[in-house]
Amino acid sequence: MSANVGFVANSLAALSAQQGLRWLALQFPEAVRFSSALGLEDQVITHMIGSEKIDIKIFTLDTGRLFQETYDLLDLTQKKYGIPIQVYFPKAESVEKLITEKGPNSFYDSVANRKECCFIRKVEPLKRALQDTIVWITGVRAEQSTNRSHMPLVEWDEHHQVIKYNPLLHWKEKEVTDFIDVHKIPVNTLHKKGYPSIGCAPCTRAIMPGEDVRAGRWWWESSNKECGLHEPDVSLKK
Repeated sequence: MSANVGFVANSLAALSAQQGLRWLALQFPEAVRFSSALGLEDQVITHMIGSEKIDIKIFTLDTGRLFQETYDLLDLTQKKYGIPIQVYFPKAESVEKLITEKGPNSFYDSVANRKECCFIRKVEPLKRALQDTIVWITGVRAEQSTNRSHMPLVEWDEHHQVIKYNPLLHWKEKEVTDFIDVHKIPVNTLHKKGYPSIGCAPCTRAIMPGEDVRAGRWWWESSNKECGLHEPDVSLKK
């Protein structure tokens, strides 16, 4: 399937985000999935899919440690657009084993422990969510982090064996917020409280003026601020 990446990339290069979503849905029926973490960018893509009734399945990962505001937004979004959002949970036995052996807050102790928690709660459920998928759509933007600044619009994800499409990759933050304002798209109320990037409640804090937008994620670390879902690996790219 990696051989199709060039064809898809060339086909999407001149299309807008919404046009690209529709083209993919027609080209790969029942095999295109969008992973939403209910962030600003994700809400923009959900609006594009929901308002135009584009046949793309939407799913989200419930780690079991999300903010109540995130659950409120999930409920509001499903009601507004009248479309199902499939929820994937981590395997109960894996979470039970982790907490029994290392405690509920082991992710604070080391980057390795944090990535172990992220793998159990996010990466493994994502693998299940992407089964039978040809194209995986994400809300990644290049200016979100140094790691993401080098991502292409379309790439082959070797680990999940899917084509990955980042339709808002080159959008600026103002383009995102303007689109949300114009279309009255529901967003997480925590954004107004200084949370530009929202993940699990124990691992997310508000940022201070002038801080990087990802500074509130795993704030106790000096790592590359990724959970493993979108962390680039040059050796895997084709």
